[in-house]
Amino acid sequence: MEGKPLISIALCTYNGSDFIKEQLDSILDQSINNWEIIIVDDCSQDETQAILKSYALRDTRFIIHYNDSNLGYNKNFEKALKLCQGEFIAICDQDDIWDKDKLKMQLDAVKENLLIYHDSVFIDRSGKSMETKISDKFNFYRGGRPEVFLYLNCVSGHSIFMRNSVLPLALPFPEKFHYDQWLAYIATTHGTIDFVDQALVRYRQHGKNNTDILALKSVSKNKDQKLEELERESEWLWLCAQKASGATKALITRLYTLSIKRNKSVAGISYGLAIWDNKELLTSLLRKSNKSKFFWILRKIWGGKTKQWL
Repeated sequence: MEGKPLISIALCTYNGSDFIKEQLDSILDQSINNWEIIIVDDCSQDETQAILKSYALRDTRFIIHYNDSNLGYNKNFEKALKLCQGEFIAICDQDDIWDKDKLKMQLDAVKENLLIYHDSVFIDRSGKSMETKISDKFNFYRGGRPEVFLYLNCVSGHSIFMRNSVLPLALPFPEKFHYDQWLAYIATTHGTIDFVDQALVRYRQHGKNNTDILALKSVSKNKDQKLEELERESEWLWLCAQKASGATKALITRLYTLSIKRNKSVAGISYGLAIWDNKELLTSLLRKSNKSKFFWILRKIWGGKTKQWL
């Protein structure tokens, strides 16, 4: 479409032959056509590469790269995003189905925001609706307060539509953490985000998803994993503090310092109180009652010495 900015769609693939055709067809069906799709395949061993080649032969907007070695989820998305040339970037999973107006609605709604996201409806492996949306699990956020993303995330990667200018602020992605939460945090640190209050993607759940929003995977954790979880929370807070400034940096630095003390003790009462004092921000994404939020914070106080026995 003449006069419209180029949108780069970043798609990473790995053994996605079961569902990739439905995703690619839904991209071809978009109501606007000012897009390119950058696909980076991470050494798939199934029919994924053959499927991708067949689409590239049909449409020159398909630009495909094949990794020589497996990079893994975060690093592969880093590579795909760096290859994007568009003014805007839409992130895409290999197993979902897009609404035909997804790109148009997000382009129309982005305005001065750095990033815009949307609701999605969960579908099962066969494509049947699970009658649940992401907004049933989280409150959505619009604005420029990065603190809301310190402990929770309502911005799913597959729903992200952002300005290319976000990339130099966000890359490289921190290891061990979800790139979508990091992008939401960075965008709110440097500007504002907003959302489209409609389900624009059918978000497939099939047991191999990188995120488990519906908590379909019940996994018990051993002592070492519980301790690692505490340390990872502290590391995340430290990373966030490095990107913040002013009062936000002061708060996150305090939370980080108190979390380290919690990790080495039976309980971090001061850490819990600091979260409680800022609960309007720090728990704003929780779609729960105040009572439930209290118990969510209470679970945050248990330290490393207690986790060894819980």
